[in-house]
Amino acid sequence: MSEFDITADQRVDSNLFITVSGPSGAGLTTLCEGLSEALDCGHVSGGEVFRDIAEERDETITQLVAAASESGDIDREIDRRLKTIAEKWGAANKAFVLESRLAGWLAGNRADLRIWVDAPEEVRVARTADREEMGAEMRVRDVIDVKRFEGYYDVDLSDRSIYDLVLNTARWSPERTLGIVLDAIRAYDPETDEGAVDVPELDI
Repeated sequence: MSEFDITADQRVDSNLFITVSGPSGAGLTTLCEGLSEALDCGHVSGGEVFRDIAEERDETITQLVAAASESGDIDREIDRRLKTIAEKWGAANKAFVLESRLAGWLAGNRADLRIWVDAPEEVRVARTADREEMGAEMRVRDVIDVKRFEGYYDVDLSDRSIYDLVLNTARWSPERTLGIVLDAIRAYDPETDEGAVDVPELDI
């Protein structure tokens, strides 16, 4: 359930396929829930796919995390499923939001807008304090993610050049962050878009 109370004038009639990426605690889920409500569209996250796989394997999240740390097969299966979702919605001409650390790369040129959200580390640690993962674990996971994506796909997560919007969510409230993104969606005109960045197809 979204924490936003979206009013009629905040809703946006759009057919854009949007990806949202960023590190833990940056506000991805909050932003995506708001976008999904404002655009009246579907939203899938890498976390959901991870939980689906855990359920299929009859394992707990902790067990699947342990298994994923021993083999790259699970990571690649998650990425394959997310890429399949991106392929489906990239051709659907309907609004959709895909969220994962690698979503912008997985969707590639199928995405109309690619967004990266971030926040200072101390802010992200504070935001995730009530979750199962502690600050130290979050930092380790961020480092591991950077290394695994580079190792798997030669993707540099520090490269922000593929993103249309890069936002520090600690500078604005969740409502204002959503408002900034919605303003960008309203203003987007593919006919006058001279800044689209070509993203190479990942071999998953």
